[in-house]
Amino acid sequence: MGACRYDTHKKAYAYVTRVRDKRLQVLVFKHKNIPEAGIQIPKGTVKEDEDTFSAVIREVQEETGIQRFEVEKLITEDYWENDDGAMHKRYFYKIVCNEMADEWEYNPTGGGEEEGITFQFFWVSSDEEVELIKGHADYLKMVFDE
Repeated sequence: MGACRYDTHKKAYAYVTRVRDKRLQVLVFKHKNIPEAGIQIPKGTVKEDEDTFSAVIREVQEETGIQRFEVEKLITEDYWENDDGAMHKRYFYKIVCNEMADEWEYNPTGGGEEEGITFQFFWVSSDEEVELIKGHADYLKMVFDE
């Protein structure tokens, strides 16, 4: 690996789950006006003085608007090379919530690149239902196979 460990960006990924009709579902979203952004799961950068557990909570709240949920567990962590060559240390968490809405739109509150954009959220019931963007589905099967 070419990148040094201290250059690594930490990223928190959230597989937000609910059970509907006895089936596990995972929350995904697309950008309302940017179809080429693809289908994604909530995720974001861990701030310098933040632990990954706090980061995943903040990212889910900022990106989805869901305020009440439980971080069930850290599924896994890995190192991943982004398309721009940057190394990411990724932390994938399983989140459990009782969100009742089947779909909704939300304007993320994190600021920065997300300013003024709208995410469209919906649920999937299998890892084969949609094709997530590169890297986002890496552990999705593990969530559905539990």
